[in-house]
Amino acid sequence: MNVQPLSSLQPGERGVVTTIDIPPEHRGRILEMGLLPGTTLEMVRYAPLGDPVEIRVRGYHLSLRRHEADRVMVRQP
Repeated sequence: MNVQPLSSLQPGERGVVTTIDIPPEHRGRILEMGLLPGTTLEMVRYAPLGDPVEIRVRGYHLSLRRHEADRVMVRQP
């Protein structure tokens, strides 16, 4: 199983969340937005300077800071 950071996906690529290595004080916000282990997502695009990143998860678009996307690990579906 090839696990990589969410931020390494190219626009149009899909991934399945395996782990979220975000400090507990910020993890709740991420989980409340529907980004849970086992969730399939799609990288939509990167902002012109690479931060933030936009993903599609559970039918809606979500923007994450690049440092957050670096800590969400995904595998290819």
